[in-house]
Amino acid sequence: MIRSKNALRTAVLAGAGIIAITLSGCASGGSTTSTTASTDSATTYASATCASGASTKDGLVVGTILPQTGNLAFLNPPEQAGVGLAVADINAAGGVNGADACILESDSGDSTDLSVSTASAQKLIDAGVSVAIGAASSSVSLNVVDKFTSAKIVQISPANTSAKLSGYSPFYWRTAPPDSVQGSALGQLITGDGNSNIAFLVFNDAYGTGLRDFTQASIESAGGKVVYGAKGAGQEFPPGQTTFSSEVTAAIASKPDAIVILAFDETKAIIPELVAQGFDMSKTYYSDGNTSDYGTAFDKGTLLNAQGTIPGANPNDAFKAQLVSWYKDVQGGTLSDFSYGPESYDATILAALAAQKAGSNVSADVQKNLAAVSGSTGGTECTTFADCSKLLTDGKEIHYKGQSGVGPFNEKNEPSSAFIGIYKFDDANKPIWQQAIEGQTSY
Repeated sequence: MIRSKNALRTAVLAGAGIIAITLSGCASGGSTTSTTASTDSATTYASATCASGASTKDGLVVGTILPQTGNLAFLNPPEQAGVGLAVADINAAGGVNGADACILESDSGDSTDLSVSTASAQKLIDAGVSVAIGAASSSVSLNVVDKFTSAKIVQISPANTSAKLSGYSPFYWRTAPPDSVQGSALGQLITGDGNSNIAFLVFNDAYGTGLRDFTQASIESAGGKVVYGAKGAGQEFPPGQTTFSSEVTAAIASKPDAIVILAFDETKAIIPELVAQGFDMSKTYYSDGNTSDYGTAFDKGTLLNAQGTIPGANPNDAFKAQLVSWYKDVQGGTLSDFSYGPESYDATILAALAAQKAGSNVSADVQKNLAAVSGSTGGTECTTFADCSKLLTDGKEIHYKGQSGVGPFNEKNEPSSAFIGIYKFDDANKPIWQQAIEGQTSY
């Protein structure tokens, strides 16, 4: 297993350079950050949907391009709650530049139908939003990022991890760490469990292949070998595939010690096939795209002791309670998954603070101030929009330390450090947080 008391240093070859990653465990059973949002769980929340024709002259317009439909729709509730709670906290503290912020929602869809995200991006561009929060899928962001950049609209993804997006555009930012961090953590988890020969079942998507490449590099640096689904082997499957008998047969035939599944909704078809062919499911590993609650999908105990990773700190209980309350009050639903909720919250707060520092809600002005409010130039540490905003009003430089536990933005507009959560599935097929691993990247 990954050691939690001593730092582990690995070097992962990425393109023309070396990404150095320091991994250290967090002994806490809760969040890696002690901060809480500025409101308490007893607060009653209301919708902050933008009025028709709302513009940056009226206030901060927070556009969202998140997966309301498609194979990542399960991530929409926590991401939507993160944005919604952030706007509620912003407005409770007096808003941005003297006016309330509002939310303009749109659907990102998924990579199987990119026309959905194309239309949604144009909707947000036409509205002249202050910031576009999303997308969840790296492939979807790669589809729309050029459109946002041309329109000088800041895009901040709470969930993209593909290395293809590192430093892609001055208008593209993310609060999730790149795959180099998660791949190193996942590879060390797998080999640390004593597995030497590894098979990958991975879809041919920017997210899937990118994370596979970094995980493979980590496995090989530890002396392991990829026996199926390796980079360059041409054994990926297309997104949206529904049957996997031949892929599972081939993977098992390679006699792996463990199988890594890197996919989205396709996972729900892969797992039954692995079970039918008799593979030991405790020797399967997952990532943020599919480390989710399968309690109603499979028989009890199907995934017992299987493991997976999710980028981000484990939210503390107070923050979880606020996300749950917001989702119940505004959406009328029950929130049980918190994946990328903290990153969505922080993306929204950072955009608001950048607008406050700029004295403008226009996206191009937000872009110029994002790095500074994240702490890239130092400044006084603060953990809530209210406290950070007051410091800005007093003419101070700030370092916002938010719910996700990420470090200040680096020169590639992504976290300079971030946490990767390690999860183990229980008898109810639910991933249970075990520990947080902190990774730091340099290029």
